[in-house]
Amino acid sequence: MARNTYKVKVGKYYIGGDADILVQSMTNTDTADVAATVAQIKELHLAGSEIVRITVNNEASAAAVPQIVAELDKAGLDVPLSGDFHYNGHKLLNDYPDCAKLLAKYRINPGNVGFGAKKDTQFSSMIEAAIKYDKPVRIGVNWGSLDQKLAAQLMDENSKLAKPLASSEVLKEALLKSALDSASFAQKIGLAHDKIIISCKVSQVNDLVDIYQKLAARCRYPLHLGLTEAGIGSKGIVASAAALAILINQNIGDTIRVSLTPKIGEPRSKEVTICQEILQVLGARNFKPLVISCPGCGRTTSSFFQKLAGDIEDFIANEMPIWRERYPLAKNLNIAVMGCIVNGPGESKHANIGISLPGTGEAPAAPIFIDGKKTTTLRGANIAEEFKEIITDYITTKCV
Repeated sequence: MARNTYKVKVGKYYIGGDADILVQSMTNTDTADVAATVAQIKELHLAGSEIVRITVNNEASAAAVPQIVAELDKAGLDVPLSGDFHYNGHKLLNDYPDCAKLLAKYRINPGNVGFGAKKDTQFSSMIEAAIKYDKPVRIGVNWGSLDQKLAAQLMDENSKLAKPLASSEVLKEALLKSALDSASFAQKIGLAHDKIIISCKVSQVNDLVDIYQKLAARCRYPLHLGLTEAGIGSKGIVASAAALAILINQNIGDTIRVSLTPKIGEPRSKEVTICQEILQVLGARNFKPLVISCPGCGRTTSSFFQKLAGDIEDFIANEMPIWRERYPLAKNLNIAVMGCIVNGPGESKHANIGISLPGTGEAPAAPIFIDGKKTTTLRGANIAEEFKEIITDYITTKCV
């Protein structure tokens, strides 16, 4: 079902309406370091990030944008870049026109665009740049950088009510008002309604769900979803999945990001993989064959099925860049790797391709099921390689 939003063009993609929910990520390199930033953009894009946001916080980073785009063009990568501006964006967009021209989208935070009398002037300057260069804008409000003047005003008005609301509810309203008023102001300046995307990010799951439900009811702008600081490790993954699943199942959200704190040595692209997996398990989009595998129990004292499941996941990840181009239907497959006879044959029959491995004490044979029918039985030391060959044969013949 199409989401009830305007459709906004960002680079080669559309956001909103009947368009796919897009995956977005952000570099954590110094943008002025062209080589490091290009390398990370490539990593994120090849992992599946359709839009990559980069920090544009000083003159060196603004000057680097044309070099970054040139390097991406040289590598044959068409990656829409979103420029993240805070405090001095009005000056950078004015002083570095090539940066303003080459970015696919601007991200503006109303809480950090300027203070006092300068706020409207500096916000207007950035919107005028977007109009001049025909760029969409994400008006991104954050809990941690909320316009304090607006928050104080709403708190003061609330205190005078006969039944004041809880302060948390007033702050949520301040987030919504900041985003929606800024969008209205941008339209008054001359930015078209189909050039505006909105986000209202917080760090708690229930708050995020509440805010976006209200936001979706009050506007038709496409919405970018994500906890502003999801956290590290499993906490960040679980919190992001919980929040996004609720909203996406309510048909709310047009782009998503999982803002994980990466562990030392962990690839930045992990957040992209998690976004894809959230969308795929919800049935919103498919990105690669989905491997179904059992958790193991006393019937599966051998670790062979665990190793096979991991090998198949790695095999798919390595082959997907080729399959994505040559065999577009491969992303829709379900592959089952099951550990014993209890659920193995049944689950394998439900998958496009399934293998039911022998559990402890079972006959040393692994039946293979293709589209619900048993086709062969694998035995011996080469089961893993033979199963990979079966997967490859299915994809190359049936997924064109």
